[in-house]
Amino acid sequence: MEDRGPHTAGEGAGADSGPAVAASPPVIMGNKPGSFAWDVLANRHPALIQQVRAAFPYSRRQHEALDDLLDEITNGAVEPLDPEDHDHEHWADSGREHFGRSWYDAPFLWAESYFYRRLLGAVGYFGNGPWQGVDPFAPFKQAELCGEAVEEEELRALDALADAPADERATALLHASLWGNRADLGFRVSAGEAAASEAAASALVADDSAVLWQLLPAGRSSTVAVVADNAGRELIPDLILIDHLLEHRHAERVMLHVKPYPYYVSDAMTADVVDCLRRLTEAPGEAGRIGGRLWKAMATGSLEVRTHPFFCAPMPYEEMPEDLREEFAGATLTIMKGDLNYRRLVGDRLWGATVSFAARTAYFPGAVAALRTLKSDVIVGLDQATLDALERSGAAWRTSGTHALIQVRR
Repeated sequence: MEDRGPHTAGEGAGADSGPAVAASPPVIMGNKPGSFAWDVLANRHPALIQQVRAAFPYSRRQHEALDDLLDEITNGAVEPLDPEDHDHEHWADSGREHFGRSWYDAPFLWAESYFYRRLLGAVGYFGNGPWQGVDPFAPFKQAELCGEAVEEEELRALDALADAPADERATALLHASLWGNRADLGFRVSAGEAAASEAAASALVADDSAVLWQLLPAGRSSTVAVVADNAGRELIPDLILIDHLLEHRHAERVMLHVKPYPYYVSDAMTADVVDCLRRLTEAPGEAGRIGGRLWKAMATGSLEVRTHPFFCAPMPYEEMPEDLREEFAGATLTIMKGDLNYRRLVGDRLWGATVSFAARTAYFPGAVAALRTLKSDVIVGLDQATLDALERSGAAWRTSGTHALIQVRR
């Protein structure tokens, strides 16, 4: 894949001295046939409408609304929300340049976000009727959370990991949180299964994990903000990592930020946190003990779940409101989980892959870490040698989910 946009060679993920980019490259759009963004709009979104339709016994009115949405995203132009919708003014402001035009001609981040808002509207999530507040993605989240893989591959592996040295355990749990639904790669660091952990490490295109732990030395009164991504098999290892931070005194308090309403299919809300905590507390062995500690941490305030409307906004974190900026400013470290948070953190643009991560996040009000499996085109902070090797591989490394990164800006 061609490395697009201006960049400065040699700026690695951990390099804090790279020059800032003089001019921003183009925003990612969905109007290039065959691109990742185009595929999401042309294939994933229509398929998701059909999956949501099949997951619930919706009424005729809801089916007709889903039909209208499908026709609009496939053949029509972007339509505004109804004037009586509670958030009409917000979307009218951000979408004024996109209404009446093809979905493919809007910025990809905005089009994705608005699609999910429209999908929620079609099924009555925000209405006053009987479907108000019913998560259309809940069946998908529950199926994953209750699957055998969570029990067999992940939770039981914690028993073997419990007796591992603290540094090995920390590495394993950080990798588990990073890889999300491939968490078993991270857990299996002991009991003769170190090869899996090595395989996970070799797939990292950038690794600032040493800097992350330097920012969170044991015994200090640190506050960590974790901005969650997905529920289910990704949120469970996030919670287990949070337990490790609290139990080993890397953090005195953890603020877990989640979405205020359903977003991007699997994004975590408060209800998903509760479901995962129940799953842990009901498990045998070390998983159950971790669940019990987290349950108690919620009661004592050392673990607090928070949310903010901005987490469902189609805007970069550079434009975050002041109250959210103040929350992050009060944290010793903010950990941003997942691909969407990364796109919003560095900007959903065609950055050159060697543009400095530190420069792109200089606006952030405190130290920030990105834990992300690569599932979209956006990436910064690579060193030139790594980028060259990835490009020579011929693989779709930016979007396939086979590679990941840990990037930190002090």
